[in-house]
Amino acid sequence: MPATILLIDDEPRLRQLLARILQLEGYTVLEAETARAGLKTLEREEVQLVISDVKLPDKNGIDLSGQIKQLYPATEVIVLTAYGTIADGVSAIKNGAFDYITKGDDNDKIIPLVSRAVEKANLQFRIKQLEEQVSRRYGFERIVGKSKAIQQAIDLARKVAVTDTTVLLTGETGTGKEVFAQAIHQASRRQQGPFVAINCGALGKDILESELFGHRAGAFTGANRDQKGLFAEADKGTIFLDEIGEMPLDLQAKLLRVLETHEFLRVGDTKPTKTDVRVVAATNRGLEQEANAGHFRLDLYYRLSVFKIELPPLRDRRDDIPDLAEQFARQDAAKIGKRDIRLSPAFVQKLQQNPWKGNIRELKNIIERAVILADSPELTPDLLPYDPAWGVTQHGLTVADETALDLETVERQHIRRVLRHTNGNKTEAARLLGIGLTSLYRKLGEMDALT
Repeated sequence: MPATILLIDDEPRLRQLLARILQLEGYTVLEAETARAGLKTLEREEVQLVISDVKLPDKNGIDLSGQIKQLYPATEVIVLTAYGTIADGVSAIKNGAFDYITKGDDNDKIIPLVSRAVEKANLQFRIKQLEEQVSRRYGFERIVGKSKAIQQAIDLARKVAVTDTTVLLTGETGTGKEVFAQAIHQASRRQQGPFVAINCGALGKDILESELFGHRAGAFTGANRDQKGLFAEADKGTIFLDEIGEMPLDLQAKLLRVLETHEFLRVGDTKPTKTDVRVVAATNRGLEQEANAGHFRLDLYYRLSVFKIELPPLRDRRDDIPDLAEQFARQDAAKIGKRDIRLSPAFVQKLQQNPWKGNIRELKNIIERAVILADSPELTPDLLPYDPAWGVTQHGLTVADETALDLETVERQHIRRVLRHTNGNKTEAARLLGIGLTSLYRKLGEMDALT
C-alpha cells in the first residue's frame, strides 16, 4: 500500500505542483490550506508524512510540526521555507521535524528526502502496530468482562501498573492471575523488559532456589556451568511468582532480601548480584492465616501485600460468562479451521448455571472440548461433558454425594475423582486441579492422615 503524504500550504499552485510530483512517485497525496484543516485530516486519515509550509494563515508551520509530532509520534514532518535559514532549520528539528527544505529546490533534493522520511515513518508505524498487537495479546485489553467485580480489579491493576510497587494477586485457582500479572507488566515502564514467570509450587526446594537465584559452577553435583537464575533474567523487567504460598520458608528469607536490598546470592556464590526487578506474586491461599500458623513468613507477607488485588471467582461475575465463552470459542475454532462458530442460547444458559469451581480455566477447557466435538457451527448443551447444575456425569467423574457439603470433604472427593480420571498420574492431576505438584502431595498426605 503506497504511503500517504499530507501537503499543508496556502499557495494552491505550489501545493498542486508538489502533489503532482509526489503522485508520479507513487504516493497518495492529501492537501490542506491551513493548519486547522491539516489537523482535521490527520484525525481522519493515517498519514506517514506531512509537508508543511512555515507561513500558514492560522499557525506557524514550525509550531505545527511540534504539535503533529506530539499527537502522532509515528508521522514524520518536513517543513517548507521560502528562504532557508539556519534558525528555521534548528527550530524545526527541535520541534521534531524530520528535516526542512527551501521552496523551489529541484526534485533531485525533494524526492530522496521524502523517500527517507517515508521509510522512517513506515518503520515507526510497524513498531506501533506490533506494540498494539502485544498490548491486545498481553495488556488489559485482553481481560474480558464488564461486571463490577472484574472492573474494580482492573482499575486497581491499572493504577498500580505505572509504579514499581510489589503486587500480590489473590483469588481462587483459575481466576486469571497470570493474565493480570502480564497486563500489569505491559502497562508499566518496564514493558520493554522481560516478563518472567515461575510456579513456586511446581519445583522442589533445591531446584527452585537454583531457578530463582542461579548458581555457580561446582556449587552442587551436576552444576557444570554458571547459571544466571530468573531474578537475573528479569532484570529491568517483571518476575511473576505464582503460588508464592508454596515457597519453602528458607527461600522466603532470600526473597525478602531481594525485595528489601535489590540483591541476591547465587547458590555457591559469596558476592551479591544486583537486580532491578519488579515482583508480582500470586496465591490462592490465605497468606496472613498461613503466616499466623507459622507456614509463611509474616514479614514477607507484609512486604508482598503492599498492594493486594483480589480477583473475583467466576461465580461472582456470571454476566461475563457469555463474552468469555464467545471469545474462547472463536479462538479455539480458529485453531482448528472452523468458521462462523456461535453459541446457542441454551448452551449459554447452561454455562451460567454452573458453579465453576475451576473458574475461567475450567470454562476455557469446557469450551475447547465443545468446539472440537461440534459437528455444526452452533454449540449446543449436548456438547457439555456434564450438566452444569449438578456436576460431572461422564468420563469417570461422578456427581458428588449430596450429604458431603463441607468444603474439606468436597475437596477430598474432587481430588480422588481427578486422580481416577488421570489413572493415578499425579503430575497431570495437579495440572487439571490448577495447583502445584507439591501442594497435591501435601493435600494427599493430609487425606491419608484422616483415613
